[in-house]
Amino acid sequence: MKNNIRNLDEGIKKYVGILRANGIETYESCEGGEGHAYPEPTIRFHGNNAEGFRALAVALNHGLPVFALRRVWNLQDLEPVGPTWEIVFSKPEG
Repeated sequence: MKNNIRNLDEGIKKYVGILRANGIETYESCEGGEGHAYPEPTIRFHGNNAEGFRALAVALNHGLPVFALRRVWNLQDLEPVGPTWEIVFSKPEG
């Protein structure tokens, strides 16, 4: 089910599909907005220190509206875990 994108938010499905088709190992995504996990469309993915820049290149080469690329350490039981990557997109107008 790892590569199944049918159950993703409609507003992020295309972006996840593009990243996955280009070898980016995504593991969490959200179209963002009120009632969602993130305020903006966001995709989290695994990879080494260069993988974020590869994902950024893929996104930009496909014309995706990238807002930010972040290296993130999450807290679990008050201890930092990671780092992992997330790429954030501009919200669609309207």
